[in-house]
Amino acid sequence: MPRRAGDQSSLFPTAEPALFGDAPLAERMRPRSLDEYVGQGHLVGRQRLLRDMIDGRRLRSLILWGPPGSGKTSLARLIAHTSAAQFVAFSAVLSGVKELRGIVDEARAERRRGRRTILFVDEIHRFNKAQQDAFLPHVEDGTVILVGATTENPSFEIIAPLLSRASVLVLEPLAASDLRSIVERALDDSERGLGGRGLGADCAAVDALVELAHGDARSALNMLESAADLAAHRGTLVLTSGLVEEAAQRRALRYDKAGEEHYNVTSAFIKSLRGSDPDAALYWMLRMLEAGEDPLFVARRLVIFAAEDVGLADPQALSLAVAAKAAVEFVGLPEGRIPLAEAVIYLAAAPKSNTAYMAMLAAAEDVTRHGPLAVPLHLRNAPTHLMRKLGYGRGYQYAHESPDGKVAHAHLPAELRERRYYRPGARGDERAIAARLAHRDQGDDSGE
Repeated sequence: MPRRAGDQSSLFPTAEPALFGDAPLAERMRPRSLDEYVGQGHLVGRQRLLRDMIDGRRLRSLILWGPPGSGKTSLARLIAHTSAAQFVAFSAVLSGVKELRGIVDEARAERRRGRRTILFVDEIHRFNKAQQDAFLPHVEDGTVILVGATTENPSFEIIAPLLSRASVLVLEPLAASDLRSIVERALDDSERGLGGRGLGADCAAVDALVELAHGDARSALNMLESAADLAAHRGTLVLTSGLVEEAAQRRALRYDKAGEEHYNVTSAFIKSLRGSDPDAALYWMLRMLEAGEDPLFVARRLVIFAAEDVGLADPQALSLAVAAKAAVEFVGLPEGRIPLAEAVIYLAAAPKSNTAYMAMLAAAEDVTRHGPLAVPLHLRNAPTHLMRKLGYGRGYQYAHESPDGKVAHAHLPAELRERRYYRPGARGDERAIAARLAHRDQGDDSGE
């Protein structure tokens, strides 16, 4: 059923419900204003899209796409509260089309009284196509302002007609500094947080909470509450990293995504791939993921490695790396580790060649050094009589008309005619490429 709050005679809340003291800490600490909202500065910062929309009360339907604990639900509630709109939460698990009809009927009545209705649909990706279709007419005619929240890529999970009627806003995992602010506020707040307990936390404990939360505010606050309860049971008023790790039932990996260890582990990962050691490469990849690294960061490194270090020794490597990146975007974690692992093993075991990469660097150097050299006349486009009269296209040989598919004329500017950027290696598929190019070069006098 839709979640009711405030005036129980109405389907819609007029204010946030009073929270009981035994409500989870993460629920009690939800921000009550945009000024309390932490993170997502690209959306709610001064003169940013969402801040301007809220301040101007220009409400429109939104899809909030972001990882767990990034503030999607809190943001939806604040949009409703700040804009004086009615707010109703619709559960993808518990509600259906029948409940939606009741919401729409009362939303129409509220609209006649001059109040808009924000319909918040958490985990909107869980609705099937028919259920999503049911929202369409009411979003289109403005009866409700839809705010959907999803951890999955909307391009795959939300039907196109609904997606075209909403703005997709991407929320990022919370930065370490954001999580630290949230944890410290919960420790200090005596009204809603843990401030009334006289509880303190050393720096290592806060660092462990931030590290273990992996950008998830809800996770950080849940772990903080569990650690606080554990501290009370032990009769201590100081949270330590040991208590935090015991409450979380796992150790922090001491991996700062912005610090030296990040670069050390990433370097070990790439060098293990380059050294054709799939076991080590798998280990370093999983170290990164377990420590909270964005899986797409790993996938991007694999795509770059496939092109730079495997290259044309195995042309399929790049396709496999790109496919792994798409698979991770599609399924997310933890299952996304499987295609990543497959790509890591394949790339580590593949023959290696950086000749394509080196050819690119050499060509780029000539582009920078020589500037815009003239295109040889025989390669120029000649769509008009005047151009043909001036010699554009004259002498061009159409390779498909040659019995062996070869042409003898040059394709580089005259100043670079002797340059050879790509020099194929002798590993993997490049042996065949080298043979084809050698066959091409036989009898090539570089003339026009």
